[in-house]
Amino acid sequence: MEAFPQRLLAMLEARREAGLYRQCLTLESAQGPLVRLEGREYLNFCSNDYLGLAAHPKVIASLRDAAVQWGVGSGASHLVCGHSSPHRALEEALAELTGRPRALLFSSGYAANTGILQALLQPGDNVLQDRLNHASLLDGGLHSGARMRRFAHNDCADLARKLARAGVTGTDGRDSGAVLVAVDGVFSMDGDSAPLAELAATCAAHGAWLMVDDAHGFGVRGSSGAGSVQAAGLGEPDVPILMATLGKALGTSGAFVAGSELLIEALIQSTRNYIYTTAMPPALAAASLTALQVLHEEAWRRDHLNSLIVQFRHGAQQCGLPLLDSSSAIQPLLVGEPERALQLSQRLRERGLLISAIRPPTVPAGTSRLRITLSAAHTPAQVVRLLDALTECWQGA
Repeated sequence: MEAFPQRLLAMLEARREAGLYRQCLTLESAQGPLVRLEGREYLNFCSNDYLGLAAHPKVIASLRDAAVQWGVGSGASHLVCGHSSPHRALEEALAELTGRPRALLFSSGYAANTGILQALLQPGDNVLQDRLNHASLLDGGLHSGARMRRFAHNDCADLARKLARAGVTGTDGRDSGAVLVAVDGVFSMDGDSAPLAELAATCAAHGAWLMVDDAHGFGVRGSSGAGSVQAAGLGEPDVPILMATLGKALGTSGAFVAGSELLIEALIQSTRNYIYTTAMPPALAAASLTALQVLHEEAWRRDHLNSLIVQFRHGAQQCGLPLLDSSSAIQPLLVGEPERALQLSQRLRERGLLISAIRPPTVPAGTSRLRITLSAAHTPAQVVRLLDALTECWQGA
C-alpha cells in the first residue's frame, strides 16, 4: 500500500523540479477580455472564447429561459430518455451549417474523438495521424486496436509514403484493412492549419478516409463560419468525418461529429462514449443553438478577430517577438525552456495580463511557449497593451 503514495510524491516532486507542475486558476468572473482572479482584474489572452460568445447576452438569456422550460439536467443518455427537442434542433442546425446530412452531439471533444476512433477502427485497420494532433485523437487511435502511425507535421509526402507502406494504394488490390487519416484543422498549440485540400487528395488516391478535428477552426474559419473544411472548399465526400467543439468559438460546451447518414447511424449504434454517457443538459443545447444564430447574425465578429490577428502579428514583428507562423486566433510566442516560459507568464500577470505558459508534455521538449489567444471581444487598444507588455517582459527576460 505504501508504493502508491511514494510513487505519487516522487512524480509531483519531479514535475516541480522540471518546471512542469500545473495549477488550476479559479476565476471570479465570467469569461471575457477582462476577468477577475484573486480580487484583481486581468486582461485575458488565454481563453478559447474566440468570438466572445461565452457571456453574450442572447446566449445567456437562451440558457436561462431553456433551464426554466427543460430543467437543469437531461436525466439520461441520449438512447434512454435524455434526448430532448433542443438536442435535435441543435444537431439539425449543425448538419445544415456544415453541409452534411446529419450531426451527432457528444459531451466533449475528447469524448467525441476517442469514441469515434474506437467505434470505427478495429485490429487489422490502420490509422495515420499528424505528429502534432490533439491528445484526444492520439488516445483514440492508441486504444482502438488499429495499427497507428504518425506522419511529419503537415507533410503530405510523408503521409503518402506511410500510406503506401500500409499496402493501401487503391490500385494494386491489396487489402490490409480500413485506413483512416486523422488531423487537426487548426493545431491547438502551434495555431497553424492543416493543408486539407492536399490531404484530402492524398487520402482519395490511397483509398483512405479523412477525419478532421476542427475544434479551433469551427465558427471562425469559412465564409459562414462552418470551419476549416469549408474554408478549404471541401465537402463531405472529401472529409467524411468532421468533428468540432462548441466550447470555443461558440462559447458553450460539448462537441459534435457531422457526416453521412451511414456514418452517424453507425456511431449511434457502436460508440461507447455516446451510448453510456448522460446527454448534455437540454438548456445547454438551446444556448448552443442561439450561439449558432449569433454566429450568422454577427458575422462582423470574425472580421474583427481577423483584423486583431493582423494587428498583433504586425506589431510582434516590429518588436522582434518570435511568433510561430499562424494566421489563427492562436498566436504562440516560442520561449524554449519551461522555467523561462513560467517566468514570462508570471511577469505578465504582475502587469495585469493573463497568458498561459505551455510546457511539455503538451508541446515537445525545448518548445515551451506562451500561448496567446485573441478574441473578437478584444479591442485594438487592448492588443497594443498586450504588445507593450510582451516587449517589456521579453527584453527583460
